[in-house]
Amino acid sequence: MQKIYSPEELNSFSRETLVAVILSMQNQLTQLNTNMERLIEQIASANNHRYGRSSEKLDVIAGQLELELIFNEAEALTETLYVVEPREEDVIQVTRRKKKGKREADLKDLPVEVIPHTIPEAKLQEIFGSVGWKQLPDEVYKRVRVQPAVYTVEEHHVAVYAGKDNQTIVKADRPRELLRNSILTPSLGASIMNAKYVNGLPLYRISQEFQRNDIHISRQVMANWMIQCADRYLGPLYDYLHNRMYHFHVLQADETPVKVSKDGRPANSKSYMWVYRTGKGYSDPPIILYEYQKTRKADHPREFLKGFTGTVVCDGYSAYRKLDRESETIVFAGCWTHARRYFADALKALPKKDHQAAKDTIAYEAIKRIGAIYHLDNQLADLKPDDRKKQRQINLKPLVEAFFVWAKEIQFSGRLTKGKTLEGINYCINQEEALKVFLDDGEVPLDNNATEGALRSFCLHKHAWKLIDSIDGAQSSAIIYSITETAKANHLNPFRYLEYILTVMKDHQEDTDYCFMEELLPWSEQLPEICISKTKTTNV
Repeated sequence: MQKIYSPEELNSFSRETLVAVILSMQNQLTQLNTNMERLIEQIASANNHRYGRSSEKLDVIAGQLELELIFNEAEALTETLYVVEPREEDVIQVTRRKKKGKREADLKDLPVEVIPHTIPEAKLQEIFGSVGWKQLPDEVYKRVRVQPAVYTVEEHHVAVYAGKDNQTIVKADRPRELLRNSILTPSLGASIMNAKYVNGLPLYRISQEFQRNDIHISRQVMANWMIQCADRYLGPLYDYLHNRMYHFHVLQADETPVKVSKDGRPANSKSYMWVYRTGKGYSDPPIILYEYQKTRKADHPREFLKGFTGTVVCDGYSAYRKLDRESETIVFAGCWTHARRYFADALKALPKKDHQAAKDTIAYEAIKRIGAIYHLDNQLADLKPDDRKKQRQINLKPLVEAFFVWAKEIQFSGRLTKGKTLEGINYCINQEEALKVFLDDGEVPLDNNATEGALRSFCLHKHAWKLIDSIDGAQSSAIIYSITETAKANHLNPFRYLEYILTVMKDHQEDTDYCFMEELLPWSEQLPEICISKTKTTNV
């Protein structure tokens, strides 16, 4: 800490000593200011992650300077790498009108019950008298009525026959059961899976809902059902989809922490749910697979990807980089969204009212440059992979090369000492090779957003149920989430699809030939029509 001098001491100092003291104080003040700015940025970033929106919109000004705004500027940036901001009075406000016929379209696939409302003939006679009347077209309006879940007990009566000599007794065939001596049916099992793994309800709340309908099923019983059904009936389909993944050239990977209470380790130990999906750039039906593991070690993706040849899109986590160095069959591509996120966080930490200060930052310049890359690549979305690669080489490669030249100049200049912006610059430079992979392969996307989207449901749900009780529960959750997320990505109704799988699989438990599973795949044309969702989801 800087010594505090009295007025008498300062008056006694020589000129050279005073200069030295002032310089020392300046250095200390500069360091304090730097530390304070760093702390302000950390606090703002922490508050934003805790209380702010999860999107990457940048509320750094009252008019909401957003990433989308910066991306719209990218067209000009691709020409000059300089953007002229529109004035507020030049911005046209667009009022969105409700699309006509939307209600009809939303209701067209629901069953209709016509409810007539008429006037009795005597009343009509009173109104019109001898003039008479004629009926015009009805005034028609629609409302939606809900019928709560209906529970039915299936009481199976198996006929038993005996010979009159009492020597021979035979029974009618008994349908296979999901679990021996259990009340569980495919529809009940699918209902519980849908409630927990699609809608995110903890088992105790599902149990409470059953009780409100006079059905008493404990959460322990349901947990056991989920584990057994996942292992016996969904597990083989999971393995089948895992093998089908290897038919693709590009995969994407990510992971998220999860707590498992009974995993043989100290309390609050972190486990991880890994997720792998087929590349977003494919027109083929997507596959999304979860895998539970105790740790975040490189051994897990190494084992899961054993036998795979191609490219894996992921973030800069060291486990992937370790595999990248040791593997001769897998190339790991970087994620531009992760690179951009550092700069977005830096801008969010700035005072909201200081628009010009935000635009003068290195972080803003970085986002503009990355936005230009996204802008051009989005225009190539409808091209075939070979054509997309060709256009990337012609139009995007110069922008990407210019970005890294600029980033290295910033790093070398020493203008940044700490903060999110410096972290972003260092991340980009360290990941340069991985971030350039997409230029040489038209099937590789710029980012890993599709995998983060595949994890979204799990991340939202774990805030409701907090932790998983056991390793068996975590493994069964990974299997069921894999089936439900793949179903959603292929525009299926998860409940109907799960019910169909359980119904079919229970009759194939002794089969050694799994060819029948082709008809169970989420894109199979043999799936019943009821499994197909009429509403196309777009969040995966």
